[in-house]
Amino acid sequence: MKVAILGLGEAGKIFAEGFAGQGHEVSGFDPADIHIDASVVRCTSIADAVTGAEVVLSLTTAAHAASAAAEAAPHLQNDTVYIDLNSGSPRLKEQVRDAISERPNPGVEVVDGAVIGSVRSFGEKVEVLLAGPAAEEAHRRFTLLGGSPLVVGAELGAASRRKLLRSVFMKGLGGLISESMDAADQVGDPEWMQQQISATLTDGTSGVDRLRSGTMLHAARRGKELSDSLSNLPGAESAWPVTSAAREYHLRAARTDAEDLTNRLADVPTAALGDAGDRLGLLDAKVKQVWDSPAVAGRALTVWTRPGDNAAVHRALDVARPGDILVVAAGGHIERALMGELIAERAISKGIRAFITDGAVRDATELAKIGFPVWAGGISPAGPYKDGPGRTEVPISIGGVACMPGDYVVADADGVIVVPSAEVEAVLRRGQAVLAEEERRRGDILRARKEGKS
Repeated sequence: MKVAILGLGEAGKIFAEGFAGQGHEVSGFDPADIHIDASVVRCTSIADAVTGAEVVLSLTTAAHAASAAAEAAPHLQNDTVYIDLNSGSPRLKEQVRDAISERPNPGVEVVDGAVIGSVRSFGEKVEVLLAGPAAEEAHRRFTLLGGSPLVVGAELGAASRRKLLRSVFMKGLGGLISESMDAADQVGDPEWMQQQISATLTDGTSGVDRLRSGTMLHAARRGKELSDSLSNLPGAESAWPVTSAAREYHLRAARTDAEDLTNRLADVPTAALGDAGDRLGLLDAKVKQVWDSPAVAGRALTVWTRPGDNAAVHRALDVARPGDILVVAAGGHIERALMGELIAERAISKGIRAFITDGAVRDATELAKIGFPVWAGGISPAGPYKDGPGRTEVPISIGGVACMPGDYVVADADGVIVVPSAEVEAVLRRGQAVLAEEERRRGDILRARKEGKS
């Protein structure tokens, strides 16, 4: 069988040499000067590499996947199976399919492929997930080549979706192990830490069940323990991002009733929460209520946008979850409104609780009529640009305050405060104590006034 490999990096080279070693005719292309075994025919162009190939494996990297497919398309024979093995989203695989479908002679089958495991360890026999209408035919040919394919569905993108799901674990695990060893190096105990990690990773299914059930059962205590761990590690918490994220997960898992937490936050004035948080986290006073709305509290869905442009706001609306508050950093620019009545209606439909920005908004009267709470740096009738750039769900600076995705935001008639997620319950308790103390002092003042009149 003739097979073409596009991209002769580590994985591509191993596949090419492995298939050639089993007697197949293998051609390859890579613009880089890469040494490869003489059994692989090194071509000077994609066109030369794919001509006559029954199977094409694309390993060009995601950035070049669609352009490589477009370049290959006119030179593919009608019964070629084109397997895109680049790591990327299901949308990337659709773009590859679209690039192939534009060729003059239809008939080429595009298959979504995903490499699962280490090519370095398993060679060409590493597990490869296949998906798409032609996945079964790709499975037959890949098996003949000597590979180890597995069909996971007839929908293009199903293999990539599963690989990305696995990456949540594998990349997270890699980051966790690396950070754990970094911490052990810092305190001078790497050998002991390595033993602990090795022993835990050999527990198999029982270990997974034990770790997950223990996390859910003891989330609050373990979240506090991780806070103590962070305080004992050198440097700022930001130097230990995986550990900080693990603390956040445990604290979130411990909040069995997030709705109750946000309701209790909304019952405490921002002034009291500010006093409870060392008067930090309060946005600049220029960010004010647009209308006399009730106090709100919720998790921050952060947006960072170019001044006067709301393209990222529209993207945020697509990913928002009920209970979110859109927090939009726009550089304090108040000459163009980032939202108005129509975006507010969309936000209400998504269950978004409020919109907070250091930029401008418009349709103030209509916002009050429909009852959507908004805090803004100004009001302007001028509409926004929609060109970008912009980012969603990233750390932002707004009104002189840092806000992370998922931090808690409370807003009322006095203004807006950002409460870091890891500190929210402690700040809430202290805020409630501030209110109780103020009520006691107010009672003393009123009694003293009454006694003075008698």
